[in-house]
Parts: sequence; structure tokens; C-alpha cells
Amino acid sequence: MSATPREKLLVRVVPADSSHAEATRAIYNHAVETSTATFEMTPRSLPEQLEWVKEHSGAYPAVVALDSQDEVLGFGSLSPYRPRAAYSTTVEDSVYVHDSHRRQGVGRALLEELVALAEAHGFHAVIARIAGSNEASVALHAECGFEVIGVEKEVGRKFGRWLDVVCMERLV
Repeated sequence: MSATPREKLLVRVVPADSSHAEATRAIYNHAVETSTATFEMTPRSLPEQLEWVKEHSGAYPAVVALDSQDEVLGFGSLSPYRPRAAYSTTVEDSVYVHDSHRRQGVGRALLEELVALAEAHGFHAVIARIAGSNEASVALHAECGFEVIGVEKEVGRKFGRWLDVVCMERLV
């Protein structure tokens, strides 16, 4: 059963920088510890998150969604899809939204900005790899023009459960 949408927030999406590291780390670590939104098992330290921000400041950017008081509501990033040169025009997206700001348009604002950045940086395809149980993320990506291209069966294991991954793609 799907939750009722909440009122949409006015958000500003900007490039992530070191001043956003603690807030993005808190959002990410909550996902690590409580969900299958990431298959990561170990929370990040602040130095690791600062390094992550630094790594996502060029062609593979990270962005944050801010409210009118500059509170970080969520973040997203583009990452290389695979290391081989033939994949260099393909990126993978990631989007995380603070629990209290879900279903308010934050994820959509982040994903739309990531798609625009992918196009601006000359990438051709954006791939999303989503835990099969994450119906909200699958729906968000579909609303933003992504199509399901396959399902990887039981490729992850977290919280004692086998997890499928839904692969979605959008050409830009």
C-alpha cells in the first residue's frame, strides 16, 4: 500500500561541498543501518564522507537539496558505471532523501538535476541499480523517464535476506 503524498517542498539543488559532508553522512549512514537502499554494511566516518564529496566534484558530481534555511534534505550523485573505457559515457545515479522529507518532491528534484548534469557532461546513459524492495525509488525513476532493463536476482544479502536489484536506464 502506498503512502499518501505530502505537500511538495520548495527546494534548491546545489553542488555538494565539504560544508554538506556531515548532513549527507547522517542521511547515508541512516540508510546503511536501517535499509536496503544501499548494500553498504558499514557506516562512513566524516573523513570518508569528506573524501567522497571531493571525489564527486568534477564530471561525476554530487548535489544536495536544501530548504529555505539551507538544511540538507537529501543528496544525490553520479558515479562511473564500470571501469573499462567502453563504459565511459555511462554513469550510475544514487539518490538519498532524509526520512522526514520523503514524498515531498526532494528525490525528484535531485534526480532531475542529476539527469541534467549527466547530459551537460556529455554522458549518454544513466543507470539506476535499485534494491527490488525499494518501490518508491523504482517509481521515482520511472516518473523521471527511466525504464526497467532487467532484474538481477538475489545478488545482495543484507539483514539476513537475499536482495534483487532492479536495473533501470535513461538515455540522455
